Amino acid sequence: MISYFRDHLQGKLLLSYLAIILASALVLVLTSRLTIDSAFQNHLGRMQQSQLESGGAGTGEGTGLMYGAGADKSDFDIENSPGMSLYANFQASFREALLWASVAALFVALILSFLLSRRVVAPVRAMMIASRSIAEGHYDERVGTHGSDELGQLAQSFNQMATELEKTEEMRRQLIGDVAHELRTPLTTIKGSVEALEDGILPASPETYELILHEADRLNHLVDDLQELSRVEAGAYELIIQPLQLSSLTGTIEKRFGTQFKEKGIKFERIVPANLPTIQADERRLIQILSNLLTNALYYTPEGGDVRLEASHIGNGNDIQISIKDNGIGIPPEHLKNIFTRFYRVDKSRSRHAGGSGIGLTITKHLVKAHGGEIWVESEGKDRGSTFVFTLPVAIK
Repeated sequence: MISYFRDHLQGKLLLSYLAIILASALVLVLTSRLTIDSAFQNHLGRMQQSQLESGGAGTGEGTGLMYGAGADKSDFDIENSPGMSLYANFQASFREALLWASVAALFVALILSFLLSRRVVAPVRAMMIASRSIAEGHYDERVGTHGSDELGQLAQSFNQMATELEKTEEMRRQLIGDVAHELRTPLTTIKGSVEALEDGILPASPETYELILHEADRLNHLVDDLQELSRVEAGAYELIIQPLQLSSLTGTIEKRFGTQFKEKGIKFERIVPANLPTIQADERRLIQILSNLLTNALYYTPEGGDVRLEASHIGNGNDIQISIKDNGIGIPPEHLKNIFTRFYRVDKSRSRHAGGSGIGLTITKHLVKAHGGEIWVESEGKDRGSTFVFTLPVAIK
């Protein structure tokens, strides 16, 4: 019960209202007790003074409450009797005391309501001010968190939202810088080649035109990757999920990449049992996932190396685990957590000629998650090779 009033805004508001009611009642009682005696004495004095001035009907020895000497009770006016006058004055004094008590209780209730409501509204006002600051671009704005009630949880959620917005803004700025850098390289090459052609420094030979065409292809490929990344990150694409036989699909992949591995002198091995359970996936997107990972292995595995594509059923679970292992340049441990970050390169000095645009692994991660799977990378360090592993759900029978 105590935790409910401590951890819930509704409980705190209920307690605040009860506190106001109890305080008002207490003030009402105390003020009545303090004022009713003086009010009654005041009205009683007025009554006696009025009787003395009018030569009252009784002997009035100090009280004015006795019947007059020789007066007949049958002739006595009850409504105008001293007893009834005393009662009327008592009522008037009580009403006067109650009026003052009510004013005092109302005053205390207003003060308590103001203080308690201010205490409740203060964190909301702080979040309103912080939200305006964030709207103006100050993403480092945070609010204080006090307690674990609804307002405390709201403040924590607000701070979490602000943190995510700050990360998103930082990623946006980084993306703009990365895109500008990636576009600058081929554009600089194309511009330099064209200027050299105009100045006669470079001959107008097929090799020169091939160089320009190659850089234009790189530029076009980067733009295509950026468009694909924006669609994937926004979820603006459709997955056609259907049962697929992994052994048949990986056989198609092996044929597609077989020639490239042979030309580079890399041994490619596929270990995918034919009796694996059927998986649930989009065929075109799964081919894209495998192509990105195999392209990555092809780029970073030297001549004479090995690349192995393997798939297996994870125990009695509902997932198929697919791995692509190579014995290439490997990944230092401190870079593993960033390997799926767009434009990220382990070796900053390596040219894009030695690798892709740096977006393929980011796209791959989003596509795997869209299928309901997980993806991660394992590596024992530099020059120790790496293994990319992802899971896909088994088709429901």
